[in-house]
Parts: sequence; C-alpha cells; structure tokens
Amino acid sequence: MDQTSFTLEAWDYIAFGAFFVGVSLVGYWAGRKERSGAEQYFLAGKSLPWYVVGGSFIGSNISSEHFIGMVGAAVVFGICVAMSEWMNVATFTLLIWFFIPFLLASQVFTTPEFLEKRFSPLLRQIFAAVTIISNVVAFLAAVLYGGALAIQRLFHSELSRLAEFLVGSSRVAAGDVQTDQLELWIAIVVLAVVAGGWAVYGGLSSVAWSDLFMVLFMIAGGIVVTLLGLDLLAGGGSLWDGFQVMIERNQAGFGRWQEAVAANVHNLGAGDHYNRLSVFQPASHPTHPWPSLIFGIFSISIWYNVLNQFMIQRVLGARDSYHARMGIVFAGFMKIFMPVIVVMPGLILFALQPEILLKPWPEVQPAADQGYIHLVQTLVPAGLRGLFLAALFGAIQSTVNSVLNSTATVITLDIYKRLLAPEASDRRLVVVGVLSSTVVLVVAIVLGGFIGRLGGGLFVYIQSLYAFFAPPFAAVFLLGILWKRINAAGATATVILGFLLGIAMKVFVQFCEHSAWIAPFANQAAVNWAFCMASCIGISLVTAPPRPEQVTDEVTVNWRKLNLFDNLGEHWYTSVVTWWGLFVAAIVALVVTFSGLVFPGV
Repeated sequence: MDQTSFTLEAWDYIAFGAFFVGVSLVGYWAGRKERSGAEQYFLAGKSLPWYVVGGSFIGSNISSEHFIGMVGAAVVFGICVAMSEWMNVATFTLLIWFFIPFLLASQVFTTPEFLEKRFSPLLRQIFAAVTIISNVVAFLAAVLYGGALAIQRLFHSELSRLAEFLVGSSRVAAGDVQTDQLELWIAIVVLAVVAGGWAVYGGLSSVAWSDLFMVLFMIAGGIVVTLLGLDLLAGGGSLWDGFQVMIERNQAGFGRWQEAVAANVHNLGAGDHYNRLSVFQPASHPTHPWPSLIFGIFSISIWYNVLNQFMIQRVLGARDSYHARMGIVFAGFMKIFMPVIVVMPGLILFALQPEILLKPWPEVQPAADQGYIHLVQTLVPAGLRGLFLAALFGAIQSTVNSVLNSTATVITLDIYKRLLAPEASDRRLVVVGVLSSTVVLVVAIVLGGFIGRLGGGLFVYIQSLYAFFAPPFAAVFLLGILWKRINAAGATATVILGFLLGIAMKVFVQFCEHSAWIAPFANQAAVNWAFCMASCIGISLVTAPPRPEQVTDEVTVNWRKLNLFDNLGEHWYTSVVTWWGLFVAAIVALVVTFSGLVFPGV
C-alpha cells in the first residue's frame, strides 16, 4: 500500500464545508446559554431528550479507534471483532434496568461523586485521578493519533509541503528532520484544536447536540465505503454477490486466503485451523478469547459504559429516567448496525488483499491499520470523498469533545471544588472547566505524538489499557450497588490490590514462562475482576459495616422495595420494555448466525 495523497474535487470541499458549517451552527446554538451555571455547562441543564442521549452516547464511542483500529483488527482476526459492539447488549441491559435509576436518583454530576456517596471521599479522589489519566492516555491521545494517522496518509503531499515550510526545505532535504514524524505532529495539533473547540465553548449541551449531528455523517460515510467495497468484490454483479464473495474468501478455504490464515494460525491463538467467521474464539485468542465474552461484560464493559464519565455524562444530563433509558436503547440499536461500517470493511479488505497477513507478524497489525484509508483511496470517487472526510472528522471530533468535557468536569468538580475551592461560584467553576479543557488538550497532543512508537495496533493499544483500568472499579461499583454490606475499606483496598495484580500479571507474562491463556489482555482483566470481587467481599465482611447514609435506596438496591421499574413509557409502542426486547432479540440472532454453525471453519 503506497503512500499516495487524497485528491479532492469541488463537490468534496462543498460537502465537507457544509458539514463543518452545520456542526458549528449546532454547537453554537446548543451551547449559547449553557455557561451560566455548573449544571448547565457540565450536564446541559439536565434537558437532553432520548434521541440526543443515544446519539451522543454512540458519537462519543465512535472514533478513530473504530475507523482505523477496529477495521484493522477485523482484517487480522475476522468477525469476532464485532463482539466489541454486540456484547454491549449485556451492559446496556444492566445500565437500563439497574444503574440508571441509582445514578439519577443520587443527583450526582460525576461517577466519582457517586462513589463518595456510596463509599468514601478517598475512593472518589482515587477514581477521579484514574479517570483523568485514562481519559487522556487511553482515549484522547489515542483518538488524536489514530485520526492524525489517517489525515497524514490521505494528505501526505500537503502535509509534507507544510512541514518543509515550517522547518525549511533545506533541513528536510539534508535529513535533519524526520518529515513523517513532523507531518504526524502537525496533523495531531490541527485535529486537536479544530475538534476540541465546541467542548471548550459550550459544555455538554454543545457536545451532545453536535454528536447527534455528526453521527449521521459517520453512518452515511461508513455505509458508502462498505457498499463500494462490496460492489468491487461483486465484479459487476449485485451487492449480494459481493457479500457472498466476501463470506467465501473469509472462510479461507482456498488459494491465497487459505495460505494467509494458515501462515498465522499460531499467532491467532488457534490450534490447527482458524474460523474468521465465528465470534467464539479459543481462550488463547489475542484479542477476543471466549472467556472475555462472559467476564468482559462485568469488567471492561461496565467500566467503559457506566463508570466512564465521558460516556455516562450524557445519561446524567437526560431529562428524566425515561429519556435516559430510551437513549441507551437507541444507542443499542446503533450498536447492532455498527459492524457494517467498522468490521465489514476489514473483511472486505482481507478478501481483496489477504497478503497483508503474509507479512512478518509484528508488521501485520500496523499494516492492517492502514487498510481503511487504502480502501477509501481505492474505492471512493471524487465527489464523495468529502462525505468520507466528514464521517472521519465527525468520529474524531465527537470523541475529542466528549472526553474533553468529561475530563474538565472531573477536574473541576472532583478535584478543584472538592479539594481546593469548596465555596467556588458556578461562574468560577465554568471558568475552571474551560481552562482545564485547554490544558488537557495540550497534554493529549504531546502524548498522541508518541503512541506510534509503542508498536502494535491502535485497537490493541486501547483495549489493553481498558483491560488494566477497568476490573477493580467495575467490581466495587457492581458489588456496592447490589449488596449493602460492602464498605469503604473493602472497596478501597480492592482498588489498590487490583492495580497491583494487574501490574504483576503484565510483568509475569513479559518475563516468565506462562500458559497461553493468560497472555491475552482480556483474560488478564477477567482474572483481575474475579480477584477483586473476592477481595472486596472478604475485606468488607471482616471490617465494620457501612454507615446508614452510605446504603440508602438512592445508591443501593432495596430488594424489598425494588425501585427499578418506574417511568417506562405510557404505551407499548413507546415502552422501554418493547424496544429493549427487540434490541436484545436482534443481537441474539446475530450472535447465533456468526457462532460458527452457519459459517463453519475449514
């Protein structure tokens, strides 16, 4: 895949310009009155309707990790990557029926604040610090890097000329400056400044409404690439013909496709064969071992979708519990569809270029990460490229906006107000939020420029960080809501022990002989979560029970007076139950279809 630049025609500029003007107008309109107070700036005045909650939830989730990292992972590993989307059905179900009632009833601005009400101020501060670190390292820096990687590949010539202008063409010619690195830095800075603007300006309201607008472009742009890829595979036939070719070649039963899979079967954690069209993979699979489909729900997925401030903040900003729940149901239906635009392109690319997997294994994933951009360069005609750029930029901007806003919220309310200025006015808190957003953006720019030097793929980098941060907090949060006997001593000790175990497992895998099943980061997360559950229960039982104000019905389940089923909709066709049931049924059907029974391995 040679590094050629993108060429844009007049209609491409018009399409992208219309997108940028549109998102700017939406961001300005939504945020124009939201700087008057902390609740308005950080929680949109608790006024978000369900379609904005759901659209923003997905918009915050879709990023360069998906368009670059997930597509690249699908090239290498196949359909199992779709489980990163489809297995959210379990966490979304828990969010709808268990977590939302407590988070809204507790009247909190942030999840660290919730942990203080249930446990202690110390646990709040630990989680606030971890949230800030993970937001910057695992989310913001990675998204900027992935987006900049795409921009660099698409506009290599333009960035090269800009680099020469900035440092001098003579220094570039003499080799004093690494132009590839300079181009990457330029792309990161431009993306950060442009993408983060509305989060600084208008707070959550600007972010949420802009996310909804951008999701439409993401889906449209993603569909265009997938359909064009199927059309190319069809060779003049129908799109269904192209789909059948994609399936046949991904079964890897003949020719170059069989050779590509056979050459890497040991790297894929399989025995003597590997089924690219099955969502269930061996326990030693590098990214999606089957145990993670069970334990990942209660560790990584709960942390990401429930405890993660930049995701849950739009739920806290909902009008009421109905809009919060229906928003998550709406997000669930989009999760059903997401693999069409972030996994199928990877299957298409494998069908077109299986030789990617014939490279030396350390080079396979980085090469696959370039795959989506190669598809765009190859398939998307002039006139539609502006739509694709809008989709890519929308994915980056929505995540950058959301992470910036949530990080500023935690810094302002959980660090600044909690520790430094308890009496600060609402206007002062908004000013601190704006300033902290700016500082976080600068730090993320610096870190983003170094991610590429770590090796491996973007998807693996991000998921391995999730697997480290998630298990301790997911365990104590789940136990804390379900069982009143869990106390602050057990929760705090568990978080510390969980992080120590996480570090110990990584050192053990790196330097000691070990079984194959412990190497995947998802399995390490499962082991850590199980350990944290046991330690939290054990330590809580041998220490004093929590105080009565720490176990009220607002923060724990009252099993005698189950307070989970209020405000579910007035009619069956507007009911949360109806649409949630359809969402679950659709996911079950997809998992069964790709269970290995319909498309068996060879």
